[in-house]
Amino acid sequence: MKKISQNKNKLKKIKIIFLLLLSCVSINAYSQIEMTAPSHPVYDFLRKMQLNGIISNYNPANIPISRGKIALYLKKIIENEKNLNSLDKKFLNDYKVEFFYDINGTLEKSNSLFGDTPDKSLFKDSKQNYIYSFADSNASLFADGTFRLSQRSSTGDSIGSNSIALGEVGFRLRGSLFNSIGYYLRVSNGQKLSGSAKDVMFAYQTDPVLRANTKFVYEQKNFDTFEGYLRYQTSKDWLALTIGRESIYQGFGYIDRLFLSNNTVPYDVIKLDIAYKSLSYSYFYGFLKGDSLGHEINWKNIATHRLDIKFSDKFKAGFFESIVTTNNPFSLNLINPVSFLISADLNTGVSSTAVNNSLLGLDLELNTFKNIGLQASLLVDDIDIGTLFKSDISSNDNKFGYQAGAKWYEAFNIPNVDLSLEYTRLDPFVYSHRDNKNGYTNWNMSLGHNLAPNSDEIATKLNLNLTNRINLQFLFQYQRSGEGFTYDSQGNVIGNYGGDINRGDLDKVFTNKFLQGNRVNRSIITVFATLQPVRQLFLDFKYQFKNTDVMYLNKTFKDSYYWATLRIDY
Repeated sequence: MKKISQNKNKLKKIKIIFLLLLSCVSINAYSQIEMTAPSHPVYDFLRKMQLNGIISNYNPANIPISRGKIALYLKKIIENEKNLNSLDKKFLNDYKVEFFYDINGTLEKSNSLFGDTPDKSLFKDSKQNYIYSFADSNASLFADGTFRLSQRSSTGDSIGSNSIALGEVGFRLRGSLFNSIGYYLRVSNGQKLSGSAKDVMFAYQTDPVLRANTKFVYEQKNFDTFEGYLRYQTSKDWLALTIGRESIYQGFGYIDRLFLSNNTVPYDVIKLDIAYKSLSYSYFYGFLKGDSLGHEINWKNIATHRLDIKFSDKFKAGFFESIVTTNNPFSLNLINPVSFLISADLNTGVSSTAVNNSLLGLDLELNTFKNIGLQASLLVDDIDIGTLFKSDISSNDNKFGYQAGAKWYEAFNIPNVDLSLEYTRLDPFVYSHRDNKNGYTNWNMSLGHNLAPNSDEIATKLNLNLTNRINLQFLFQYQRSGEGFTYDSQGNVIGNYGGDINRGDLDKVFTNKFLQGNRVNRSIITVFATLQPVRQLFLDFKYQFKNTDVMYLNKTFKDSYYWATLRIDY
């Protein structure tokens, strides 16, 4: 009898251990490996929670991150829900639904148009709507449809009167396999519904997505976009490897980022992320669209490293470096993720770092006070220590970008008001390169800040959440720029003031001086509004007024443009 009792106790212990293991498996089984696009508003919510002291390990200077990691942050916020104001609780409730599967591992809050969901409502506000959703212990699949209908128009002295209507439809697939592989694919096709050739050029010039669609200009009608990737992630999330196309933002900037931003379109990368306690490291090798004075470049590549250090809950720092090269499609010395890129470049046998375009960066964020963040960023495009403090032409080898900003959530103790203030300065020729091929650009658009070289900007942004479904944003930018070139009597370019990101040639004709050249000042007012009357149905509005004071011509140009977009993300 004693032996039988012992056996029963052993079986009981085995069952307990088995149930614990099963519990661990079920927790990991629905961990979502795929990432959330960096344009998603959840990142601003997480940043607010970080500055509010509710979550401590979030790093806004390197996104996107996985849905599983976002779910962990949301769980922490849910635990501290009593500390949130009423509006933030409503935002949290929205994210609880949208990320319900990532948090809880069930499709209870999923509404599928096709599949096993009993409720076939087209739009259900209390659930996340999908065309199709599926999940078991080994795999998940979520299929969405996307639709946009956009009317855009403009009036003004330089941009002219334009009116164009665009329509776009697409689909999106995402999910995870065996708790280690994430996948994502988004494809869309768009068409001009109305508008002339002049209107097509207006749309092309004011939308980065269309600027990266040459056939939109040639055909005067169609445009296509896609993003997609495979991503491997370890169970403890200490290592991830991504191959594919997705936007990457890096830097602490509150209004625009100095290192990697949203001012161009996504490009293909091989990306490695490693994290351990207070350290995180990110490396990628990417393939860019190149152009040099109208000549197509077959191979233009970028390699970057970023190391983030969390010194405390209140102080974070990051070190960034990148190099752009057009020498060959695969540069093995730059593919090495454990290297110093400038040294790796020199070790190829080149005589100087002027052959390729290398940049270094350092940024810091301090949030000593609740709801307030302070950041400072330094970009070193080129540096020659021996000429650093000289004032002759040899000092042209030193090019820097500077940024300092502040962000205040619940500004003036108003729960629904966020205020940002940021100053940015770029020396002449920053981001550009003297052979033009290696500019810090993709599709001739800046990979970093949208500001032109040889310029500075003071910008302030007011974010007003009237409700969790109605958002208003007001952005004011004041910019000063030095532009243009010098010419000989035959009209040939013989000098460059360094104000064009795609023209870095002739950078040593005369000593560079900040704002030297043809002076232009701009005052830009932009108003954004987003309404979400029903979950995943959006109305977006954008208005921009630009006053351009062309001081060297003693002329002023005033331009306005308007966007109204119906967007369905189903």
